[in-house]
Amino acid sequence: MPKILLTGARVLAPDALSTSFQEVLVEDGRIAALLPPGTKVESAQTHDASHRLIIPGLVNGHSHGHGGLAKGSGDKWDLALLLAHAPWVTGGRLLQDKYLSSALNAVENLKKGCTAVYDLPSEIPLPTAEGLDAMAEAYAAVGIRAVLAPMLGDLTFFQATPGLIESLPEPFRSKVEAMSAAPAAQTLGAMDAIARGWSHGSRNIRFGVAPTIPLHGTDDFLKACRALAAEHGLPMQSHVAESRYQAAGGAIRYEGATLLGHMDKLGLVGPWFSVAHGVWLTEEDLALLAERGAGISHNPGANMRLASGIAPVRKAIAAGVTVGIGTDGSSSSDNQNMFEAMRLAAFASRLWEDAEDDDWLGTAETVRLATQGSSRLMGLSGGTIEVGQNADLVLLDLTHVNWAPLNDAANQMVWTEDGSAVADVMVAGQWKLRDRKVLGIDEAKLAAAANEAAERLRGVNAEARKWCEAVAPHVACHCRAMAKGWTRSKRLLKAE
Repeated sequence: MPKILLTGARVLAPDALSTSFQEVLVEDGRIAALLPPGTKVESAQTHDASHRLIIPGLVNGHSHGHGGLAKGSGDKWDLALLLAHAPWVTGGRLLQDKYLSSALNAVENLKKGCTAVYDLPSEIPLPTAEGLDAMAEAYAAVGIRAVLAPMLGDLTFFQATPGLIESLPEPFRSKVEAMSAAPAAQTLGAMDAIARGWSHGSRNIRFGVAPTIPLHGTDDFLKACRALAAEHGLPMQSHVAESRYQAAGGAIRYEGATLLGHMDKLGLVGPWFSVAHGVWLTEEDLALLAERGAGISHNPGANMRLASGIAPVRKAIAAGVTVGIGTDGSSSSDNQNMFEAMRLAAFASRLWEDAEDDDWLGTAETVRLATQGSSRLMGLSGGTIEVGQNADLVLLDLTHVNWAPLNDAANQMVWTEDGSAVADVMVAGQWKLRDRKVLGIDEAKLAAAANEAAERLRGVNAEARKWCEAVAPHVACHCRAMAKGWTRSKRLLKAE
C-alpha cells in the first residue's frame, strides 16, 4: 500500500473546536504523521487537498441494511405500525435483494461522509450464511467498515406485545395465533455456524449479535444470545426502550422491572453491549449502563419520525455512558445522512422541558459523538485525526456553498452541511470515493437493479400489504393505549 500525502488542507482538531493547516501522511492504513504545511515526503503519492477540510469519517452507530430497498415505505407510522407492516416492507427478499439493499445502504453512507456502520439486518425466518455473506460482500465492494449483527428473536411481534393478540378481533386473532418465529435452537444454531465460518474480518467487517427487542425474546433465548456472543467475542446491540409502549410492555412482562434492568439480570449488559434508541430509559437504567461500561446509539431522526420521543442524551453523558449517533434504517428514518443525524441530535437536545443552554448539545460535542462516540460502540479506536489512528478520512469541499464563507468548522458541520460537500472519502488509507464518485460499485447499475427489485417485491408482497394495512388500526389502538397507561413520572428525566 503506497504512502499518500494529503497537502494543503485544513484538518479538524481532535476536540472539533478548531482547524489548522497540516499535511497528512497516510501509511499502511493509518495516519503516520501530521506535518507542517509545505513538508515534502519522499516516495509518497501527493494528493492536492487545497480548499478541503479533512474530518474523521463519521460513524453510524445504528442502521439497518435491509432498509435500503424500503426507503419511503410509510408515512404516519409509529414504531408499532412499522413493526406491524414489516411483513410486506421487508418480505419476499431473494439473495440478490439482500446484496442490493445492503449496497444501497453502504453507498449512501459513504457518499454522505460515513466510513463505518453498525448494521442490524433482518432475514426471515432466520439468519443465513449466504445472506450474511451477500451483505458483507456489498459493504466490502463499497469499501466501508461494518458490524453486521442480525436481528434475532424467538417471539413474533404479536406474541411479544402483552395483550395484543387478545385485543384483536377475528379473523386477525386466529391468523396471528398461528404465526410463530423460527425455533430458538434453529436460529442460535445458524448464528453459531455463521460465527464459526465468518471470513470477512480482513475486510473490516465484523459479525455481531442483536437480540432485536428484549420483549421479542424469551429469557432463555436472550441468555443464549449472550452466551453465543461471549463464546465468539462478538459485540451486541438491541433496541431497548425505544418507544413508550415497549417500556409499558416491559413493566407488564417483567413485573415492574425496566427492559434494561431485566436484560442486566440475564447477563446481557456489559462493555460489549449498546442500546439503540433508549428514549424511555430511566435514571437507574443510565446509571446501570455507565456502571457496566455499555453505550447508547442516539438516533434522533427515527425517534422523531416514529413519534417515539426524545432520548435523554445529556443525562446519559452526565452519567458517564458512552453515546454515539446513528441514522437508523432507511425504512424508519429514510436516509443514511449522518450530517442530518448530528443536526437533529443537537436540535432535539434543546427541546427537553426546562433545559437550559448548558444542557444542550454543542456542535463540537455533537461531532465528537458522531465520530469518537460511535467508534467506541463499534469497538473501533479513534474517530480523530491523530498519529496512529485509522486513516478513515472525509474531505469536504470548502468551495461548496455550505462552506462559503468558512466561519466555524464544527458549527457548519452540524448546522449547514448536508453531505453535498463530501468530495473524497478514504477508508483504511484507501480511496473509496473520489470526486464524489463511488469507486467500488457502478451506481447507475445499482439504481437500475434496485428499481427492478422494488417493482418485483411490490407484486410479491401485495397480499401481505393488504393484510397488514387491515390489522394496523387495531395494533395502533392497543399499543397507544398501553403507552398512555405507563409513565416514568416518579423517575422523570429532566435536564439539570
